[in-house]
Amino acid sequence: MPNLTLTRDSALTVRRRLFVQGIVQGVGFRPWVHQLAHDNQLGGYVFNSTAGVTIEIEGSEAANQRFLSDFRNSRPTLAVIDYVREELLEPVGYTSFLIRESETASAEFVLVPPDIATCDACLADLRDPHNRRFGYPFTNCTHCGPRYSIIQDIPYDRRFTTMSEFPMCPACEAEYHDPVNRRFHAQPNACPECGPWVELWDKEQLLSSRANAIRETQHHLESGHIVAIKGLGGFHLACLASNEDSVRLLRERKRRSEKPFAVMVRDLAVAEAICQVSDADRAALTGIRRPVVLMPRVPGTAIAGQVAPGIAWIGIMLPYTPLHHLLFDGAGFDALVMTSGNLSEEPIVSRNEEVESRLNSLADYFLVHNRRIQTRVDDSVVRTFGGRERTLRRSRGYAPHPIDLGIPVKQILACGGELKNTFCLTKEHYAVISQHIGDLENLETLEAFQETLEHMKRFFRVAPVAVAHDLHPQYLSTRYALSLPVDVPKFGIQHHHAHIVSCMAENRLQGEVIGVAFDGTGYGTDGKIWGGEFLVCGYDSFERALHFRYVPLAGGDTGVRQIWRSALAYLRDAGVDPGFLAEHIPARAFSTVQNMIAKEINTVETSSCGRLFDAVAAIAGVRTETNYEGQAAMELEALAVRAALPVNEVWPFEIVDEANGEIDFRETIRCAARARRHPERVAGLFHNTLARATAQACLSIAARTGIPRVCLSGGSFQNIYLLGRTVELLKKAGLEVYLHSIVPPNDGGLCLGQAAITNCRVTQRPAGPT
Repeated sequence: MPNLTLTRDSALTVRRRLFVQGIVQGVGFRPWVHQLAHDNQLGGYVFNSTAGVTIEIEGSEAANQRFLSDFRNSRPTLAVIDYVREELLEPVGYTSFLIRESETASAEFVLVPPDIATCDACLADLRDPHNRRFGYPFTNCTHCGPRYSIIQDIPYDRRFTTMSEFPMCPACEAEYHDPVNRRFHAQPNACPECGPWVELWDKEQLLSSRANAIRETQHHLESGHIVAIKGLGGFHLACLASNEDSVRLLRERKRRSEKPFAVMVRDLAVAEAICQVSDADRAALTGIRRPVVLMPRVPGTAIAGQVAPGIAWIGIMLPYTPLHHLLFDGAGFDALVMTSGNLSEEPIVSRNEEVESRLNSLADYFLVHNRRIQTRVDDSVVRTFGGRERTLRRSRGYAPHPIDLGIPVKQILACGGELKNTFCLTKEHYAVISQHIGDLENLETLEAFQETLEHMKRFFRVAPVAVAHDLHPQYLSTRYALSLPVDVPKFGIQHHHAHIVSCMAENRLQGEVIGVAFDGTGYGTDGKIWGGEFLVCGYDSFERALHFRYVPLAGGDTGVRQIWRSALAYLRDAGVDPGFLAEHIPARAFSTVQNMIAKEINTVETSSCGRLFDAVAAIAGVRTETNYEGQAAMELEALAVRAALPVNEVWPFEIVDEANGEIDFRETIRCAARARRHPERVAGLFHNTLARATAQACLSIAARTGIPRVCLSGGSFQNIYLLGRTVELLKKAGLEVYLHSIVPPNDGGLCLGQAAITNCRVTQRPAGPT
């Protein structure tokens, strides 16, 4: 290990030990500490353990204080220091400062860092013809590169990563041990001589390797082919974003008829040519996490309409690995579709051995590499609002970054919901949310859930004393929770209570709040489907203060896809003849659903905000069926943006029994039916009306309870237009508004609320089923 020989007056010697917790492994923390000690002529050591980082410094008190001042006021870019414990010790006469071997303690844990986008220094190496890493697609340093996706165990040392399969060459070894080199203790350090490499295959044979493989991949993409590309956390399926035929073929093969594709572009200038990019968007695009950022598209660009049909936004990301940068360097294209390498609804493919069975029918060529991906991690997705990122899918670059809850918590597993599943583990004062798992609707995704859970329990040394799950008995996450050993207490958590508490926990709120939870589906305590909910709640309990008026949804999941069924139900409930819908619907199906609703056959009552959006979209002629969750609502939002009506233009609605009643939108529906030939106006007035109803309901609850704080959660608040108008009205009414930022408002954030509620129950009373 490197060492530093010291000269000082031993009579003035002071020795300190610092124990540091946070994200302090895999971020260049030990080299930074070593440099601080060197600059201040201090002896001692630093080492990683499964509990964090331990530092001892010894030298003059003045040097100690200079070290501590530097330690408090600067840190490596990627480091997060949550806790420091300091103690004074008797001097022992250290004559050098060492980076010691890591130590392991079975019950302790450290916070595993997420994967980080390529830094500017490594990008310069990549493009410098005189650098030995010129054109090398796995260039990294202590400031960037793979972390979570390659870690097999803690502490974070190379021997516990998938890079252990690549012994460093003498040149890399020298960098790794050189305190002044930015690759000092960079665990994934490698070069063309000793590290992983890429190969290009067709369906039968190896075509080329290394630099030739990347050049040939560019050629095949330019020719309109679909290429499966192994990246940081799994495979992408890539094709030219400007080639309508290629994008259409990719949709056919992937069985993804209309759901938008993400696009990777060469650089920020290309992103700004395709989309309207705000300052907050620009910061998200170019930051160290590099998520997909949803932004308004600029009309008339070369991006194929099939990339995001019917949607006013495009999801754009910039290259985040050296391989991605090399794909664009010297290429004849500026934008590639980069969508998850899988069939729709299956987990992303991450292993080379899966390619033949799962990607062979989807791609023409396969750009693979031989660095194993330990943990599959899909791309993250954000929108921006109020000058901040609002996470919609929390995965690569974010997971498993912990959330410091600010209070002690028990070790709990919260299993999340069914759609956009994530799970949560808690320990000490942290909540660690998994990366996006996906919709738990098949065995493959459930297996991915279980595989990821086992990894994270091992990384964070969590042995849950309680398990939380959704109330819905058919969710696979619920079934999994209930299948666990009987000696671990199980807690069923109401869906919308979990949504609101998720927002509370993220914002570190205590006491009670007014919670507004708008989404598509959540199992209610009355056995009905909730989704337009106003709660008065804390961590321990909730009161359902108001909800949207129930309407009967015919046909369960079929009713969610065939949104004309929602329109039919709302129109009938409002006393409007639904006959105008019939011209777009097969006569037999229309008659059958009418009969089902009238006779209450295979119907379920719902207060869902998502179904209300569907109904209005179908009434306005936007569409009668959807191909993916939230499609009609997204298209209605786009129309509302175009309409840009003043916020005070609204349709009538009624709040019935303000103490414990419902919001009645029957007059709103009647107005929508009369205006249906003007879909933009319908969309704009509907959004305004929903925002006004929300504000008025919250003001009524606040007057009754004295609670001034409002938390907004649920998938409907991914709608930035609705969110903006609602926040504006709530603040104008004098209420405090709290939103999600680091946790998704959709079901991807549900597990945090489940965990926080369960911790409260376990802490306040004897554990047991509820």
